[in-house]
Amino acid sequence: MQTLTQTLAQTPTLSGGFTEAPQQSARAFRAVMNVMARPGMIETLDLALPPAPLSVAAGTLALTLLDHNTPVYLAGKWDCAAVRDWLTFHTSAPFATAEEADFAFGDWDALQPVSAYRIGTPEYPDRSATLVVEMTALSNTGAILTGPGIKDSAQLSLPDVAAARANTALFPLGYDLFLCAGDQLAALPRSTKVRTV
Repeated sequence: MQTLTQTLAQTPTLSGGFTEAPQQSARAFRAVMNVMARPGMIETLDLALPPAPLSVAAGTLALTLLDHNTPVYLAGKWDCAAVRDWLTFHTSAPFATAEEADFAFGDWDALQPVSAYRIGTPEYPDRSATLVVEMTALSNTGAILTGPGIKDSAQLSLPDVAAARANTALFPLGYDLFLCAGDQLAALPRSTKVRTV
């Protein structure tokens, strides 16, 4: 007779989630809020083991923020059976089009056009999308960030500086970004001003 560990190892959909959900979700939520409150900060988020191409950080973020009331869009190669099944089992999040999604996962090219995502309304600016952008690497180099949560300025590697500047110009409307690379996580809220070096 198989042990539970052997069964989970043979069933990727069932494995890779939080093993100590209350403690791990609290730690992950703290890291997620830290990067959103302090643009330019890079945190390690390595509490989940999702199926490829979802990164460790993106998978942990998904387990932390998604639930049955959170429509999700998977872009490009992220829209695959392994990722769909894993997210369904661990979060119960429904899948949606880019126009209807609260969260969208993919790399920058796959997530295009960004004009497809909700940016909120003047009455309800919070009714906007959050893009979870998979990157090959994250570093405190590149674009210069200023604004709420940043003492003087910070730097962060961004997938598209021009798009980030255009998004900031929409504030208080616009989308928010989480940037993931392996087990690293950073964020770029719409309130952050972005300029080139």
